[in-house]
Amino acid sequence: MTQTNLLNDKTILVTGGTGSFGHQFIKYVLSHYSPKKIIVYSRDEYKQFVMSNEEPYKSNSRIMRFFIGDVRDKERLERAMEGVDYVVHAAALKQVPACEYNPAEAIRTNVHGAMNVIDAALDRGVKKVVALSTDKAVNPVNLYGGTKLVSDKLFIAANAYAGNKDTSFSIVRYGNVAGSRGSVIPFFRSLIAKGETTLPITDYRMTRFWISLEQGVELVIKALEEAHGGETFISRIPSFYVKDLAEALLPGCKTIETGIRPGEKLHEVMVTAEDAPNTLEFEKNYIIYPQIVFNTRQVRDPAGKPVEDGFVYSSGTNREWLSVEQIRELLKTVEEH
Repeated sequence: MTQTNLLNDKTILVTGGTGSFGHQFIKYVLSHYSPKKIIVYSRDEYKQFVMSNEEPYKSNSRIMRFFIGDVRDKERLERAMEGVDYVVHAAALKQVPACEYNPAEAIRTNVHGAMNVIDAALDRGVKKVVALSTDKAVNPVNLYGGTKLVSDKLFIAANAYAGNKDTSFSIVRYGNVAGSRGSVIPFFRSLIAKGETTLPITDYRMTRFWISLEQGVELVIKALEEAHGGETFISRIPSFYVKDLAEALLPGCKTIETGIRPGEKLHEVMVTAEDAPNTLEFEKNYIIYPQIVFNTRQVRDPAGKPVEDGFVYSSGTNREWLSVEQIRELLKTVEEH
């Protein structure tokens, strides 16, 4: 993607910065820009200690800052955002079963935490906030998805509260990253490492989008560079069948269909038919624009092409698909996060 100097000499704060996304995002910024300061905001002191002693963070210690804090703590967020230009909000409770068993905790982090990030950003004059979303926020069937739907709505509506302040809020949405913790690739790999020759698949019809962590980071960078406020950025990426993934990982393996788990979907959906009237298609991504225009800064990119009526962007009806051979090649680049 084409780079600008947007983040040069700027201060960037990443909530949940010690996670997989935070690591990759900060590495990307350090290698492509010359930021003034990068603030890692998270609640785990040990993860911060480990990260601070890793490269390239250690060699850039003069601009790295590690803030212990929780997004539930608005006062701490306000202190951390003093002098911050850009915020990337990646902190969340993300495990579906954990959210189902601890609904109040999920709401405190994913919903109340989102409100705190918004309020702190407005009060401290942050220029742009980009929040990470998930396919599970689209037509949610579990509590995690429900909390992320509310979070998305809060960040979009935050543009109304900005008023005359030069602060904008946008969203980046993608599904499970290839190799991410708790996802299917490391699960299958762990079974194969134990000598298993049969791999369990919840439903043979199940599909997923393929996105790498680097692609997710690049989409966030794109949002930081291009967003005016209220947009939801979504990558155009290929789909694959989970049964083909099993074959790519263990050629000739047997599979067993185990049934869909609670809160699981057959397909990942990024754009619904209801979103279609407000969705524009670009070469490498889609943008969903808000139905309500909150301020004069919100404009639609004239380079975009309106999608057809009733358009749905789903991994099950995608135009681009990965073959078993293509999946096998991509797997060579997948590190577990």
